Amino acid sequence: MTRIALVRHGQTDWNRSRRIQGATDIPLNDVGRRQARDAADALAGGDWGAVYSSPLSRAAETGSIIAARLGLPDPVAIEGLAERTYGQAEGLTGSEVRERFAGAPVPGRESTESVLARALAALDDLAERHSDDGIVVVSHGGVIGALVRWLSDERLPAPGMLILNGSAHMFEHRDGSLALVDFVGADEDLDMVGDPDDRIPVSR
Repeated sequence: MTRIALVRHGQTDWNRSRRIQGATDIPLNDVGRRQARDAADALAGGDWGAVYSSPLSRAAETGSIIAARLGLPDPVAIEGLAERTYGQAEGLTGSEVRERFAGAPVPGRESTESVLARALAALDDLAERHSDDGIVVVSHGGVIGALVRWLSDERLPAPGMLILNGSAHMFEHRDGSLALVDFVGADEDLDMVGDPDDRIPVSR
């Protein structure tokens, strides 16, 4: 059995201004670096063998801060953990997306099914490398949200519940299957980026 702490990266300036980041590589700001340190402190009591991250710099730096505070090597970048690509919506706020595309599909936006497929494959691979171990994985709100919704049959996140920058969510990988152990949501998060209308149901 592999324990996985899935951490959302710390805040960026685009998070603060509520702009959709997706594949755009926006770095952490100072608040985000503090959030990464806080996440590391919260994880410090656990038995962790390695840190992995999305290749995007906001996740990679969050992972580096966590790894340093846990006394572990720098995180290894995993392509499958990158944020969902939002195409022409990147750099826009939710209201700007609604105004510009008026409910039509956003050109270049990656499907939820695609995000799930690559994230699950990445976590399966990491679990094989770390059987009977614990790992910290730093990713993004879109990736974590897709996994949580799929594993909870859409019960989580509850309406209005958001994924905090720097929050850690616990999963277990056992006998080839991933399970959600503990989801830490918040009713309000001014740092959160994303459009609640973008919650596309995913079938198993």
